[in-house]
Amino acid sequence: MIKGKVFKYGDNVDTDVIIPARYLISSNPKEYSKHCMEDIDESFVSKVSEGDIVVAGQNFGCGSSREHAPVALKTCGVSCVIASSFARIFYRNAINIGLPILESDEAIQNITSGDEVFVNVSSGEITNLTTGKVFQAVGFPDFIDNIISAGGLINSIKKRDE
Repeated sequence: MIKGKVFKYGDNVDTDVIIPARYLISSNPKEYSKHCMEDIDESFVSKVSEGDIVVAGQNFGCGSSREHAPVALKTCGVSCVIASSFARIFYRNAINIGLPILESDEAIQNITSGDEVFVNVSSGEITNLTTGKVFQAVGFPDFIDNIISAGGLINSIKKRDE
């Protein structure tokens, strides 16, 4: 269960916008979080709080296949991304690091920046607490739900092997 304030963006938010390549000289995720989304929203890192949610249009995470993009979002406090659609490599990278991502056109059309949203990741239910409207995204199959619940693929494998 996730509850947070929404930061909303448009279509085709690419990985170079999420974390500009010029900042990939470090391997420290905390460094990425200092520059997350700065090319599209300079105030993002100063306003985002632990648990907040990014909402966007189509093809979120397109561009490079770098895992740094979902890592930067998660490290700066984003708890979930809801979009109309995701670039496939971003989708899998997000799952692998335990960042929940949901697809729902209806939610995107009815959620605005600053709204407070509640997300049940397992069921895919998205509630806009600001308006009271409820939307349904496709929930995850059990194996992906387990990866996200464990905090990522590596942690889920470790738990499975215990």
